[in-house]
Amino acid sequence: MELLCPLNLPPYPFQITERNKQFFLFDEIRKKTLLITPEEWVRQHFIQYLMLQKKYPKSLIQLEGGLKLNGQSKRSDILIFNSQGEKILLVECKAPSVKITQTVFDQIARYNIVHRVPLLAVTNGLEHFYCKIDFEQEKYFFVDELPDYEELSPK
Repeated sequence: MELLCPLNLPPYPFQITERNKQFFLFDEIRKKTLLITPEEWVRQHFIQYLMLQKKYPKSLIQLEGGLKLNGQSKRSDILIFNSQGEKILLVECKAPSVKITQTVFDQIARYNIVHRVPLLAVTNGLEHFYCKIDFEQEKYFFVDELPDYEELSPK
C-alpha cells in the first residue's frame, strides 16, 4: 500500500491513529491531526528531515501557504524562511507514485515567480532534486545535496 510506504528518507516515530479504516497523523507544525494521503506522508517525512537532519528551525517553516498566480489561488507545500524573514527554500512534494518530470519542475518554477526563493526542492519521497537559482544571472543549477540551514542563513 502506497499510503504508508517506506520512503528514501529516514523513518520517524509519527503519532499515527486509525479511525474508520483511515490513518491520521499529528502535524507538529500546524498542531493538528491530518488525514494521511500519499502526498502528506511525503511532506511529513520531508519536514522531519529538514528539522532533524538539516537543522531548519520549526518556527521558520510554513506549510501549504497561499499565493496568487495569474489571478488564481495556489498553495506551496513547504516554504522556509531565515531568521530575517527572507524566503530561503521552497519545496514541492508529490506522492511516491508521481514521477518527478519537467511538469513538476514547471509547477515549482511558476510558484517561484511569486516567491523568488534562491533554493528549490522537489521530492516524491523516493527521489529528491535540489536547484539553486541565480536571479541576477538568470541561471539555475542542480546541486546533489540540500544545504543545512546554517549554510543558507546570514551570519
